[in-house]
Amino acid sequence: MSASDDGEPPNATVYIRGIDEKIKIPTLIEGIEEVFSAVGDVVEVIAKKNIRAKGQAFVVFGSPEEAQTAIDELQGFDLFAEPMTLAFAKTRSDATVLKEDGEEGLEKHKTKRLAEKERKQSLAATLSAQNAAKRAAADTLAERPAKSAKAAGKVPDEYLPPNKTLFLQDLPEDYDRNSIAAVFGRYPGFKEVRLVPGRNTIAFVEYEDEGAAISVKELTAGIELGGQSVRVTYQRGG
Repeated sequence: MSASDDGEPPNATVYIRGIDEKIKIPTLIEGIEEVFSAVGDVVEVIAKKNIRAKGQAFVVFGSPEEAQTAIDELQGFDLFAEPMTLAFAKTRSDATVLKEDGEEGLEKHKTKRLAEKERKQSLAATLSAQNAAKRAAADTLAERPAKSAKAAGKVPDEYLPPNKTLFLQDLPEDYDRNSIAAVFGRYPGFKEVRLVPGRNTIAFVEYEDEGAAISVKELTAGIELGGQSVRVTYQRGG
């Protein structure tokens, strides 16, 4: 779920900002439930203690109409002596998606959210790598500086953007195409395993779309095959 800009379309989740950051989470949730239950059926209150989420929370109602009522009636209302700023959240909560779209819709919703998160991480890593490359090119006066700059600009595998093809590293040397397919072929959307001649410890596994690959990457994080840990990342783009 993400915070709203003004003008988001109505949905069942209200975004609150302007909350006193010193209030402890359990006390905050209890206070929000007490205030907002007066204007509608509160399904869930979401508040987190990480730095980026401080001073804000989400309230999930049973319907968009109840959320609209909450915004209309409680806009500027003092919560713990601080006036609240209310708006519709940018995205629906998991509880709302499950209610409206069922289990399948919820899985698609989660996959989309994970893809967006990984793309943002990839962009941040790319910018960081580009800055590192610029510093290396400017500061390195040793032999082969161009190669050093290129290496510094490479995005780490774990921050690559989503791709429908997964890249497996550190595979057991005795694992062949069938062995890999037996593990990764049990997931929906599987297409094929591609081996690299002369490189027994790496392989590529392709799925029908990014969504399928994203789910498999998440499910196989930290997987062990043949007694050793296998790294599962996305294929590096051209």
